[in-house]
Amino acid sequence: MDEASIRIVMMGLTVALGGLAPAAAIGLLTGKALEAMGRNPEASGEIRTTMILGVAFAEAIAIYSLVIALIIKFV
Repeated sequence: MDEASIRIVMMGLTVALGGLAPAAAIGLLTGKALEAMGRNPEASGEIRTTMILGVAFAEAIAIYSLVIALIIKFV
């Protein structure tokens, strides 16, 4: 394998593995938040705010992996 094909494989692995964990985390976070809202509807506003904040932090991890993949490609 030459350097260009190794870079392409590394980019793919970086994005795939860097997107897998945040996707699982967002699914768990959303599911547990909906369960909590169903059990305690009065607190749904606070639960929703916390859930959105957690989803944003998890999504940031996926964006970081995309940035790292772009660094691998262009550096």
